[in-house]
Amino acid sequence: MLIAFEGLDQSGKETQAQLLRDRLKAEGRKARVVSFPDYGTSIGEEILRALGGEREYGPEVMQLLYIANRYERRGDLERWLQAGVTLLCDRYIASSVAYGEAQGLDPQWLTAVQTYLPPPDLTVVLDIAPETAVRRKATERDRYERDLELLTRVRESYLRQAGQPGWVVIDGEGPKDQVSDAIAAVLAPALGQP
Repeated sequence: MLIAFEGLDQSGKETQAQLLRDRLKAEGRKARVVSFPDYGTSIGEEILRALGGEREYGPEVMQLLYIANRYERRGDLERWLQAGVTLLCDRYIASSVAYGEAQGLDPQWLTAVQTYLPPPDLTVVLDIAPETAVRRKATERDRYERDLELLTRVRESYLRQAGQPGWVVIDGEGPKDQVSDAIAAVLAPALGQP
């Protein structure tokens, strides 16, 4: 399975992906967390420069960089899935749709460009208010994390996308253990658990 964790920055995506990975491994399953953007690649390094203000790209170029960064890892994702590994992605396809749509880009185009990436079996949106995102990270915020109006539009896009099959919205405002339990309850049927 490929499970994508989506949501605003500071919504707990990385934490929840790691907690689920640990839970799955404790049950004897193979699981791996993959984070996007992957700053360890050439394209990831360019994304980091842009987020830090060293480069100035328009929204189309930024989203194409994010998407290209995922394509850089496509072979690894496919290989791991074929080996029976449950992949837990900290951001994936829906991030480009949400952030791109929030910046006026066509969500259908953003989805179509990512057609050849392995599709998620389940997308979990950890929903928090933009103000919560800002409160959870008060310093060293990147260009997106500082824009409350943008974050509001990003959240609206995620909630719109969550109307599709294979999506679930989890309240990310609570304590991490409570959020983790809610995720486990939702995922139990998909993972063949009672």
